[in-house]
Amino acid sequence: MEVKVIGGGLAGVEAAYALSKAGVEVKLYEMRPRKMTPAHSTGYLAEVVCSNSFGATSLSTPSGLLKAEMEAMDSLVLKVAKRAAVPAGQALAVDREAFAREVTEFLESLPGLEVVREEVREIPPGPVIIATGPLTSEELSRSIVDLTGRKNLFFYDATSPIVSASSIDMGRAFVASRYGKGGADYINCPMTEEEYMEFWKALVEAETVPLHDFEKHLFESCLPIEELARRGPQTLIFGPLKPVGLVDPRTGEMPYAVVQLRQDNIAATLYSMVGFQTRLKWGEQKRVFSMIPCLRRAEFVKYGVMHRNTYINSPALLLPTLQFRKKQDVFFAGQIVGVEGYMESAATGIMAGIFAAALVKGREISPPPPTTAIGSLLNYVSRADWRNFQPMNFVFGLLPPLKKRIRKRRERRLALSRRALRDLEDWKEGELARLL
Repeated sequence: MEVKVIGGGLAGVEAAYALSKAGVEVKLYEMRPRKMTPAHSTGYLAEVVCSNSFGATSLSTPSGLLKAEMEAMDSLVLKVAKRAAVPAGQALAVDREAFAREVTEFLESLPGLEVVREEVREIPPGPVIIATGPLTSEELSRSIVDLTGRKNLFFYDATSPIVSASSIDMGRAFVASRYGKGGADYINCPMTEEEYMEFWKALVEAETVPLHDFEKHLFESCLPIEELARRGPQTLIFGPLKPVGLVDPRTGEMPYAVVQLRQDNIAATLYSMVGFQTRLKWGEQKRVFSMIPCLRRAEFVKYGVMHRNTYINSPALLLPTLQFRKKQDVFFAGQIVGVEGYMESAATGIMAGIFAAALVKGREISPPPPTTAIGSLLNYVSRADWRNFQPMNFVFGLLPPLKKRIRKRRERRLALSRRALRDLEDWKEGELARLL
């Protein structure tokens, strides 16, 4: 019996890979390049359209623990990301094109896995994994509404502009990582108080792309920079433009504000503006962002854009195995289940693939325990309060507390991470071993 996976994003490719490893035949459907989205620019699978950073790698961070667990689960996304990595301090960032191209070529070469380039407009007969992510087509969205009996929630997400490295004024910029941690992987664009206030005023007054009423729900973690700026002149100083931990070598002092640029490709010819997700009109982006002194002559190779995003009310609809309660040969994975972040989406894809393989093989398998990052995410999307459900990244607060109290935050987080990895290994040796 074959499993259909709808959507070739991070969740979809992980689900397809997990199924393939379990010996299950897979058809992976991706509508691009036959039908493109407002945010994508290629036909590659696993194309990343927001930041090119997959987050921190330290076990004392939520992102680091989630990556460690995914690595233990043989994540395809992580394996390829490490080969396509670009310098990003203590974070894992990728060359977008190299990453997506390698994922695509690898999956297309797997026996028993067929990549089908066509749009799926209606949910097909199961077993099927719906991993259509933040850009689910309107036709399929209607089919999901018909299945669930509940209205999807639509909101908009934003991406950051990308500039060419050669157009950055390196006479004023300096290269460094915050507090000197990791390599000197960021280009930092300092601003004086006067320069910042002039920039802030222009930013809050700039013209934006209008949204419809039902499109005005935004993820806090991907909030457009102009929306943040409207909360007050100091908001950005304590957010994406915070100068803390950075010293301008020209002055020997901490700047008033700093715009950070992160390497976006292996050749280091492109840099993305960190935290500058935006829905400003393109002409306004050029005008306002060129007020940043280091970017006065910047060449914007890609402007920030807004794009549609969709997620379901998962706690009211899904089991912890990501199965639709009323039709258990239908699985959901990725951002559509209400997780935020690349790694969170990919992790749910791994698990949906495992659970779907168990269904095909007639075996029962329980989710990882909630003491693990992956298990806690599954627990959250299936058991949170459905009346007030909000999409969420993995955070340590989702994990049950330790039996012994540890006062220092870093030590407490490391202890939580060690427990999580032990419990995940036990789950693999027990539950997962029965499937593979």
